[in-house]
Amino acid sequence: MHEISFRKPPTEDALRISLLFKQVYLQTYAKEGISHEFANFISKKFSPEAVAQNIERSDQSLLIAYFKDNPVGIAQVIHKSRCPIGNVEMPELDKLYVLERFHGKSIGHVLLKEIEKLVVRSGYKEICLEVYSKNPRAIAFYESKGYSTIGTVDFVMETNTYENFVMTKKLV
Repeated sequence: MHEISFRKPPTEDALRISLLFKQVYLQTYAKEGISHEFANFISKKFSPEAVAQNIERSDQSLLIAYFKDNPVGIAQVIHKSRCPIGNVEMPELDKLYVLERFHGKSIGHVLLKEIEKLVVRSGYKEICLEVYSKNPRAIAFYESKGYSTIGTVDFVMETNTYENFVMTKKLV
C-alpha cells in the first residue's frame, strides 16, 4: 500500500472522481445492466459539476485514495446529517467506494478510519450510514468495523424502491 496516498481532493479532480463514482456504482448495483433510471440517476448525481460542488461544500468532506496520483477510492461524509432512524443529528458516511481492482488492499479500511477520526475531531461520538440490503460484501465490511444495523429505509430511484439498512457506530 506504499503507493497509496490519502488527501482531500482539489476541484480540478472532479472529472476523475465523477468517473470513479460512476464505475463503482455501476459495478456494485447494475446487476441487470444499465437501466434508464440508473443512467438518469448516475448522470445527475455523479456529474463532474455535482462532484465539484461537493468538493467545495463546507457541510461535507471528501477523502480520496490516490494510487500513483490517480483516484482509486473515495469516502464522503455529510457532517450535519440526520440518522433516518430516530431522526438524530449525526454525521453520515454517504459514500465509501473503492475501484474493484483495488479491493483487498486496505484502502476502504483506511478511508473509513480517517473519516471516523474526522467525525470525532468535529465533536461527534457516533456516525450512521445506509447500505443496500442486497450488498452482502459491504454489509460484512461495515459489521467487521463495528457497525450495527438499527433499521431499514427505502431508497427511491424514479419508479423503483430499494431497501437499505441503516447502520451506526459509536466512535468514543
